[in-house]
Amino acid sequence: MTQTPPTTTVETLAASARGLTKTYGRGDAAVNALRGVDLDLAAGTFTAIMGPSGSGKSTLMHCLAGLDQPTSGSVAIAGRRLEKLSDDELTVFRREHLGFVFQAFNLLPMLTAGQNILLPLELAGRRIDGAARERSLLLADVLGIGDRLGHRPSELSGGQQQRVAIARALVGQPAVVFADEPTGNLDSTTSAEVLDHLRRCVRELGQTVVMVTHEASAAAYADQVVTVADGRVA
Repeated sequence: MTQTPPTTTVETLAASARGLTKTYGRGDAAVNALRGVDLDLAAGTFTAIMGPSGSGKSTLMHCLAGLDQPTSGSVAIAGRRLEKLSDDELTVFRREHLGFVFQAFNLLPMLTAGQNILLPLELAGRRIDGAARERSLLLADVLGIGDRLGHRPSELSGGQQQRVAIARALVGQPAVVFADEPTGNLDSTTSAEVLDHLRRCVRELGQTVVMVTHEASAAAYADQVVTVADGRVA
């Protein structure tokens, strides 16, 4: 089922795509993963991108996030046209303006949960000041891990580790957080808890989240659902 996206203006768009295509291979071996996708994602909303395996949903997210380059068309995030950025500029843009959450939690085992959350700021050379620490504590509270910040990943449940990963993605106040099957490694009860906390980040913090999922139960947490089939938005 496709829900109608909210009415948006240029000023309220967190991300948009126009005429987006992605082709792998050439000639008879060519595979058209995306076929002229137009899409607007409003700031401060939770969008789920759904579709069966091979539909193009992950390719769409990767192109929107600047992780893959489209064959043609344009992508804009927070008003910046990604195709106009050099490789180095794109790397810096992703680091400073985008957050990522994947199935694998990718936490550093030797660091505490609190240290893992602040790690992106350190890697970007940003000063860990009082405001940054205050935001990390706010995120931990919203995500229900405020009492686990001194624990290392091995001392946390899978759901807690994923919530640490979400806080880490949010700590830099990104324009958009992209989540690729974020509950894929979790059981149904833990998945529901993580998705509920992710929903809270959108509702209470005004965060913009784009989540790829193949599960209707996960998509139900979103404000809007974009269904992809055969490289097109249904």
